[in-house]
Amino acid sequence: MCGRFVSATSPEQVAERFHVDESRISDYSPDYNVAPRQGVFAVRERVPREGADTEPPRRYLDRLRWGLVPSWARDPAIGDRMINARAETIAAKPGYRRSFEKRRCIIPADGFYEWHAREGRGKQPVYIRRRDGELLAFAGLWSAWRVPEVGEDDADGWLRSCAIVTTRANELVAPIHDRMPVVLPAAAWDPWLDPANQDTGSLRALLEPAPAGWFEAIPVSTRVNRPENNGAELIERAGAERSQR
Repeated sequence: MCGRFVSATSPEQVAERFHVDESRISDYSPDYNVAPRQGVFAVRERVPREGADTEPPRRYLDRLRWGLVPSWARDPAIGDRMINARAETIAAKPGYRRSFEKRRCIIPADGFYEWHAREGRGKQPVYIRRRDGELLAFAGLWSAWRVPEVGEDDADGWLRSCAIVTTRANELVAPIHDRMPVVLPAAAWDPWLDPANQDTGSLRALLEPAPAGWFEAIPVSTRVNRPENNGAELIERAGAERSQR
């Protein structure tokens, strides 16, 4: 699974990397301990209006709440149980099927955390990032839920939310955890984001573990266990015996 990640790259850099036409991010601060329910960066493409199929797609960057709330949900609390969507079942699960067909996104990240069980010593948090320093492109799904009472976070009357797609772990991650986020290569960004692409067979073929050679795993302080802790020190290497609580 993926329950915590890092989003420290500026929206301007994210927009450039993912060839975004429009950024809707007005405020930003680096987040080294992103947790569910928070607003996270997401790259999406506009769904063409009916009768406007000749218009070119427009790609934009905005924020979605992490924890997918399907359009049919009675209560947004369901999103707390839908932070991850398993690649093996998203085409069949009612909560994800419609989003998989036409509401896909990319969730940019600098890296993600997993916890390695150690016999008799508690779990060691590990920060996993690309060796080359490139941003990770998590495959994501998004949805829009009609808000009964409009609030500050949904001024237009809609709550837009997302889930990260996960798959089986590659050889580097497997000793730490049996699941990992789907990290899309650049060649997969266009077909994944294209809302007109509803070839679920070819889309599912994109949801394979990224090569182990892309990544490195760094033991970090147990301070990351608490979502309220935040700062660049969380991703610094720490010996297991020196981890702080």
